[in-house]
Amino acid sequence: MYLVGWAVPTTSGIARPTFFVIAHRIFNELKRLDVEPIEKTIIIPPMKKLTLLMLLCLSPCALGDGLPDLGDVSQAVLTPLQERQIGQQSMLQIRASKQFLDDAEINDYLNRLGYRLTGNSTEPGSGFEFFSLNDYSVNAFAMPGGFIGVNSGLLLTVQSESELAAVLSHEIAHVTQHHLARMVAGQQGDGMASIAAIAVAILAARSNPQASQAILTGVQAHSVQKQLNFTRTHEQEADRIGLEILQKSNFNAHAMPEFLDRLQKATRLLDGNVPGYLRTHPVTSERVADIENRVQKQPYSLIEDSLDFQLVRTKLIAAQKNTSDAIAYFSDALGAQKHGNPVAQRYGLVSALLRNNEVRRAAQELEVLRKQAKSNPMIETLAGQVKRAAKNDTDALAFYSATVQNFPQHRALIYDYTDLLLQTNQAETAIKLLTEQLVRHPSDVTLYNLQAHGYAIQGKRLEQHQAQAYAYAWQGNLLAAIEQLEMAKQAGGSFYHLSIIENDLRELREIADVRGKR
Repeated sequence: MYLVGWAVPTTSGIARPTFFVIAHRIFNELKRLDVEPIEKTIIIPPMKKLTLLMLLCLSPCALGDGLPDLGDVSQAVLTPLQERQIGQQSMLQIRASKQFLDDAEINDYLNRLGYRLTGNSTEPGSGFEFFSLNDYSVNAFAMPGGFIGVNSGLLLTVQSESELAAVLSHEIAHVTQHHLARMVAGQQGDGMASIAAIAVAILAARSNPQASQAILTGVQAHSVQKQLNFTRTHEQEADRIGLEILQKSNFNAHAMPEFLDRLQKATRLLDGNVPGYLRTHPVTSERVADIENRVQKQPYSLIEDSLDFQLVRTKLIAAQKNTSDAIAYFSDALGAQKHGNPVAQRYGLVSALLRNNEVRRAAQELEVLRKQAKSNPMIETLAGQVKRAAKNDTDALAFYSATVQNFPQHRALIYDYTDLLLQTNQAETAIKLLTEQLVRHPSDVTLYNLQAHGYAIQGKRLEQHQAQAYAYAWQGNLLAAIEQLEMAKQAGGSFYHLSIIENDLRELREIADVRGKR
């Protein structure tokens, strides 16, 4: 089964996101057409007008390559489309929560690393999405449909990029083996009527196991949560397949048992305060020994960590500290030449100095940093922020214009450049760039918010409220999205544009009504 989505710019310049309809509509339509979703191929014509509702249930990635055999017991009850819907429902709640770490650089890094690994999995064409949570507990989790979350605490706990890759490979294996699908399938009840409850249960059990019982209510939800703990058989299978992915991706296979062994030993010192990762992924001495036996014949390779891995960790360390402590921490690390990456440490120092409004010193340290390191988009993004802080718009605009050509897909750089364009009354240029980016990233709320700002500057009220509606829809705030679309309709426009607004309004109200009845 192939599920394909597009984001197509309209004549107004808004990249309208495209979504697959949510469960109750898709399966009603399939039933009406007498189509079996497991055995039939669904192809969405790219020229067909696909509307806002579809955003809420499918990311723009294609699904289908390398799917399990149709005889797979998980697919007999829960199809890949249903898995994706459950995962997307959870993602709407995650994006709307304070836990979601809305940092494009961290999430883009996780996706680059993740896709390096999924390329060597049994489902390389599946639509995986990796994201981070602002939670300093040690945890990572997978949801149906290929959504994989990583807590900031785990990013800081791993001691190498190979260890992080080992965790992600393990989670990828849970997805490709459809472990969660098999467990969720038994909780389905009346078809997909309980999809919202399942999504909440997955979110609670995976992102915060300690708080899950407070979040879940009712006997059914409690039953679902109990079924979401991986069995030893699942863990062993995920270990075996995860190791294969890790090795094929040229990471150190020994990193997997080393990380688990260190985590298990550390737990003994925590007086029963077991990390969430060990609750949802039970670790036993036998399991660690089994992994060690599998890798003992493999040569021990010291794989150098990427600079992006080091910079992401530095960014998280800096975020933990207030500005004065961060400046002292990174200055001490550089002065004492402590163990660590001096490029990443200076990156942290420049970032901390900028936060403390020490622009001149930040510029001086940045000059040293750029001599130390090869051209890197995270460093160049920081360089742009230093230039903006110096309040020389002409210099900053020239810098961004050139740098965006070198790193056209670095979203954080795009955010800053378009924001500066809007501040300097260059809304048309900003909107053009934002529209191009939304084709690549049709779920990016920040891009929609910037686009709405640009249309506001131009006095294009219909387009402004339409873009703002899409931003709210991606955050799961349907009532706010409906309100914005109503304002867009009142602004007036062509018959074509108003018909799009009417269609989006009708579909969003249908979803809101269904949610209200649950």
